[in-house]
Amino acid sequence: MSQAREHGGGHRPIRPPTNVLPALPLLIVSALVLADLVGAAGMIWLPLLVAGPALAATTNGPRGVLGVGLLAVVLGATLGVRDGVPDAELAAVLSALLTVTLASGLASALRGRRERVLAAVRSVAETAQHALLMPVPATVGPFQVAVRYSAAAAEARIGGDLYALMPTPYGVRLIVGDVRGKGLPAVGTAALVLGVFREAAYDEPDLLAVVDRIERSLARNLGADDFVTAVVAGYPRAGQLEVVNCGHAPPLLVRDGGTVVPVDPAHPAPPLGLRALAGHAPDLQTLPFADGDQLLLYTDGVTEARDHGRAFYPLAEGLARHVSDEPARTLTALHDELLAHVGGRLHDDAALLLLRKPALPGPATPALDCGTPVTQVVDVAD
Repeated sequence: MSQAREHGGGHRPIRPPTNVLPALPLLIVSALVLADLVGAAGMIWLPLLVAGPALAATTNGPRGVLGVGLLAVVLGATLGVRDGVPDAELAAVLSALLTVTLASGLASALRGRRERVLAAVRSVAETAQHALLMPVPATVGPFQVAVRYSAAAAEARIGGDLYALMPTPYGVRLIVGDVRGKGLPAVGTAALVLGVFREAAYDEPDLLAVVDRIERSLARNLGADDFVTAVVAGYPRAGQLEVVNCGHAPPLLVRDGGTVVPVDPAHPAPPLGLRALAGHAPDLQTLPFADGDQLLLYTDGVTEARDHGRAFYPLAEGLARHVSDEPARTLTALHDELLAHVGGRLHDDAALLLLRKPALPGPATPALDCGTPVTQVVDVAD
């Protein structure tokens, strides 16, 4: 999801055009035939014709492989007779060509079957992704929103990072979190957290009560060593943002002037699922959030991304460089810079969610009648 569930974006390896690849086996066979015609070398070139059907197994279907193989057999027989190759040697070469062609055709059929299975698995994963990490629209309530999500696994569509943002009767509420571990268990835990959050966010007037609902659910369902770090935030009224940090990386607040400030919790709290061990609950932070301000929430796959020199990616500095009035453009620039920092591929799931409070246009000022005396003009704009 390009709103950022990217699974992609950024630096991609340069690949040959796909419409050229199926023709490569024919080009190889043609080059060998041309070399034999020019050099009349006979048995020197004929055995190399097996390269045609062997390569076709990686670029063509079974019919293409058989076509290239039969062409190689016909050309090999013709050249062998032309060059006076002994019958026994020519028969051995042609038998090898037929054997390689049949084996390559079987390999091509198996490859096609695996590709179909992989495509089906990807389709299921894509469906699961949209069910778990629902697409976030570009505008939610009074906010402009953008999301980028990248799974570390090359063929993955979902991972252990989670996010959700929705309007509720108590204002816009959102969560960004990171499940301990990877694989299907992490995905299951992420689904549990998001399900409880989506329900509690609509039911609970108090943001801390939403966090308590998630904590109780995880306490019943997680193992002793499992936990989830998360930031839960809400916008209950104009100009005011509430933040609850449960062992997660501090969000970055961008003031209208471009200053980037980390929102560190006054009293650090344990991750979700570990409250019973720590013995204390998280605090609710309230901070002003004016028109033009932005808030970036992220997971540790971003801040713990290292370059070849083992240096971490400086997210706050990157955000200050790329911040703009368009959250989608800001996150695209950050994501591209992050991929460049790590050399093209992340080694952990990474999620970025940026919301911005745009300035509301003031009410239009009515035209004044110049013939009417005006004793006072009152500006009612906020």
